[in-house]
Amino acid sequence: MTDDYAEELRRNRAEKDDFFAEHPQSPIPPEERDGFDGLSYFDPDPTYRVEASVTRHDDPEPVEMETTDGRVVRYLHVVTFEFDIDGEAATLQGYRQAGDDPGQLFVPFRDKTTGQQTYKRGRYMELEHDGELADGDTVTLDFNLAYAPFCAYSDTFSCPLPPEANWLDGAVEAGERTN
Repeated sequence: MTDDYAEELRRNRAEKDDFFAEHPQSPIPPEERDGFDGLSYFDPDPTYRVEASVTRHDDPEPVEMETTDGRVVRYLHVVTFEFDIDGEAATLQGYRQAGDDPGQLFVPFRDKTTGQQTYKRGRYMELEHDGELADGDTVTLDFNLAYAPFCAYSDTFSCPLPPEANWLDGAVEAGERTN
């Protein structure tokens, strides 16, 4: 990880803090915005930028994810990512909803920081790429970009919960944190 990347990450985090503090669509309730002094993050760490091998699922399996308000939303399991993190082999599933841009993937996950140092219901990553991923492609999963969903800040939002297939065994000390 270069100093330029770490600085860019810090700038993006500052922009997000400004959005949360001032924007009308911020998930921070209006009555709490004056006291909001920014989100908490782990320091940028190159260890948590991992190269992942892609397995594409040509006939994506529907996955029903529970949400924070008790509803269920349906996603398609379109890819599986295989990677090493902290010296251990791991996998995560990538999802999208029917009709979504094939270049956008949703990667919700839990890890050993969940409920301790990070939001109690898990965090999200989004992966953007050009077109469809193919079997054997390699992509970078950057856990430094992991974030808590809006429902972590307000009950007015409903958020999908990471399915058990996306529960990592180790602690991922990267991205947004709660303390």
